[in-house]
Amino acid sequence: MRTIICIGLVIVACCGIVAAAQSRPASTEVKIDNFSFTPPDLKVPIGTTVIWANHDDIPHTVVSTDKVFKSKVLDSDEKYSFTFATAGTFTYFCSIHPKMTGKVIVQ
Repeated sequence: MRTIICIGLVIVACCGIVAAAQSRPASTEVKIDNFSFTPPDLKVPIGTTVIWANHDDIPHTVVSTDKVFKSKVLDSDEKYSFTFATAGTFTYFCSIHPKMTGKVIVQ
């Protein structure tokens, strides 16, 4: 009887750990390098934090076309993050180099 109770407690504890791990918001990184965003198109679930990291040797920005998010000027090795709380397609660009574009699709 004691063994069954112990096994039951272990199962309940494991389920709680798995549920906690699954409920954590995810994060993913977009690299800024060589005048491009990589990946240029990104699909993420609602609640994901996207981190843009400037690995280029010149400054860049991350600005959404619909003004939902806007970074400061990011120097080399600086990062900007935004958490997507709603579904939709969010296009963005570098305001210093407008030909640099990307898209986040939140589902």
